[in-house]
Amino acid sequence: MQTDVPRSLTISLDLSYALMEAAMKSAAKAAKGGRPPRPKRGLALKPGVDTPLWNELLAAVKAQLNRRGEKAKLARILGVPRQRVHDFFNKRSALPDAERTLLLLAWLHARNHGQDLG
Repeated sequence: MQTDVPRSLTISLDLSYALMEAAMKSAAKAAKGGRPPRPKRGLALKPGVDTPLWNELLAAVKAQLNRRGEKAKLARILGVPRQRVHDFFNKRSALPDAERTLLLLAWLHARNHGQDLG
């Protein structure tokens, strides 16, 4: 079954496949070390072994944040304080909500195609 997706919501297939492959490898690696206890139902996930897709997205975004001021620009785009971007990508103590994650994917897609949204 094929559905029509608005052009503005499409993400590069290469990026999607790369994230999925990396997530599967990361999940397989985490499974070898034993299964950590599941979080209680209804609680938000914490970044770590249980979030392989986030870990791969994190690596892709960090590769784009190498120039001075890039985190500040990204914070403005996401609508969060600069410190929260640090919590997402350096401290790994927080995860963005769904809307900001989708915005982050769109930002990464634009950056990979040479566009600057900030």
